[in-house]
Amino acid sequence: MKKLLLILLFVLTPVFNFSQVDYPLTKDQKEFLDTLQRRTFNYFLNEVNEKNGLVKDRSTEGSPASIAAVGFGLPTYAIAAEKGWIERKKAYNITLATLKFFLKSEQSKSPNATGYKGFYYHFLKMNNGKREWKSELSSIDTAWLLAGLIFCRQYYSGEAPEELEIRKLSTKLIERVDWNFMQLKDGRFKYGISLGWSPEEGFHKRGWHGYDESLFIYILAAGSEMKNPTEAYNTWLSTYVWQEPYQGLEHLIFPPMFGHQYTNMFIDFRDLSDKYMREKGIGYFENSRRAVLTQQRYAIENPLKWKGYGELMWGLSACDGPEAKNNKDGKEYLGYAARGTSGRDSVLFDDGTLAPTAVAASLPFAPEVCLPTLENMRVMYGDKGLWDKYGFQDAFNPTAEWIATDCLGIDQAPIIIMIENFYNGLIWKTIMKDPIIKKGLEILDFQLVRKE
Repeated sequence: MKKLLLILLFVLTPVFNFSQVDYPLTKDQKEFLDTLQRRTFNYFLNEVNEKNGLVKDRSTEGSPASIAAVGFGLPTYAIAAEKGWIERKKAYNITLATLKFFLKSEQSKSPNATGYKGFYYHFLKMNNGKREWKSELSSIDTAWLLAGLIFCRQYYSGEAPEELEIRKLSTKLIERVDWNFMQLKDGRFKYGISLGWSPEEGFHKRGWHGYDESLFIYILAAGSEMKNPTEAYNTWLSTYVWQEPYQGLEHLIFPPMFGHQYTNMFIDFRDLSDKYMREKGIGYFENSRRAVLTQQRYAIENPLKWKGYGELMWGLSACDGPEAKNNKDGKEYLGYAARGTSGRDSVLFDDGTLAPTAVAASLPFAPEVCLPTLENMRVMYGDKGLWDKYGFQDAFNPTAEWIATDCLGIDQAPIIIMIENFYNGLIWKTIMKDPIIKKGLEILDFQLVRKE
């Protein structure tokens, strides 16, 4: 049966619109992207506790760790070693410190533990790794930590003692996650995966629904022996929303750009599609491309008349914002919010704030749109404070004349990873070799498709 599933995965199906755009770089463009990638990596050099591998959620003093930032960060050390930014030994040391910490951390129902049932709390104290802020035991953030672990056990494939240990410890952490624990047993989202759990409140009653970043969870859980994986996936698929915000740009909508980026950071969807997308005639990679073009079109249209929006100035995603203290001239601003647009009829929290990560981490989808926009952002606002030691600051708002002073780990890492995927597909090629990922894709009926 397993052999048959492997054969089915590689059956060619005639589906169109899956190709990545061929976009040769000029010397100046390559230098710009190299500089952006290198500067952005500085976040993971400076905002990490090298004793336990925990990475700060944001660059502010006293910030807790984000387990998603830890998971996203693990591939960046490998990228840095590949490019000679750090020695391979340093990549080993940080990776092993991370693995050893999580393996030894407390897994229990205690409200002060690090995790439970193989899952981890969203935010942890940087010094000792215990739960911070009564945060939830997070299914999605644990999934991003696991994505980093899966990358590590495939990337460090040599016979050096450090690489052998990395593979061994990564596998232990991956295999101890009890996905059945997080699966909802009844209600509207039966078989679906809960958003999270807490010792105070129990399970969040809502399952992941509607197209978003949680696509990765279902692939991961299906490959990790979760019960009823196809029922869980079908429950999720049934909540998809398909729209055509602009002519020729039909796609699964999710207004914030991060939802179109995160799973695509790790899974190479350029040649793969599930049943739902095969029926639509596009794949998830092309879907993300259309989301990019939709955001650009919205910025050109600019229905709310924000300053600066245009063909080379767009990018709505979850990010920091000016906050109400900057309200003026009848304009009201938010702080951190999941900003986004899937066209003028599907807008979330658009207050004129733009996030460079929305553009930079979309580079593989539409380089001919994203790269000129990034260059324009740097030219227009770089000297005003947007361009700093970690590359781009988290966000900026031309109308409010505001630029963020912080960077966020989960916004920084996608920039590094997706530039590397654009260059050579390193993260894609590495992750796609893993047996859990292969099995999850098989079970959920992903198939290779023929490009147009």
